[in-house]
Amino acid sequence: MNTVIEVNNVSKTFGKNTSLNQVLNGACMYVQEGEFVSLMGASGSGKSTLLYLIGGLDRSFEGSISLCGKEIGSLKDKELSDLRLQNVGFVFQFYNLVMNLSVEDNILLPQTMNGKTKSSLKKELDEILEITGLTAKRKSMPNQLSGGQQQRVAVARAVIGNPKVILADEPTGNLDKKSTGEIMDLFRRLNQERGLTILQVTHSEECATYGTRTVVLDSGRTVG
Repeated sequence: MNTVIEVNNVSKTFGKNTSLNQVLNGACMYVQEGEFVSLMGASGSGKSTLLYLIGGLDRSFEGSISLCGKEIGSLKDKELSDLRLQNVGFVFQFYNLVMNLSVEDNILLPQTMNGKTKSSLKKELDEILEITGLTAKRKSMPNQLSGGQQQRVAVARAVIGNPKVILADEPTGNLDKKSTGEIMDLFRRLNQERGLTILQVTHSEECATYGTRTVVLDSGRTVG
């Protein structure tokens, strides 16, 4: 089984001089291909910070992080951008949809910006719309959708490029209980049926149970 994410002795400090705040202090963890790992910790423990470092959204840290076999600290900006585009799907707490684009155009946006045509993506788009329960909403605009539906669009957008890993930062933090259950069921289905590797940051013990394993971040270090 391949290791998709490997974090070794990672430390991260915010601030300067006397106002330093060390949020990570020698954190270590791994995620293997096909796992659905939940990263938990108290508010302010640095779990979202660690996720952003893993995804290369923040490159200022000590230690080493390997993503899909690449040491991200040694990559040039273009190389890191290509790595993310080809291998990583992001899902955030806030849906980050383009409000003047339809559901299907939001889903396709990262791929079409990378030069792919809508016609070449039609089969995959139809499949993703069905999996996420959005087929009937494909021409709808984001303001016509509920919060749960908007998050399903965000999940579909992350998945359509067939990435190796999904990085999800509190993906249900802005949703009600019913929508939360729907999104977590969707993640579990994508993990089990498509073998998609998922690392989610969550503060919810209930959401964490949908995963195959839980890692806890405490005092800047990971346990589990």
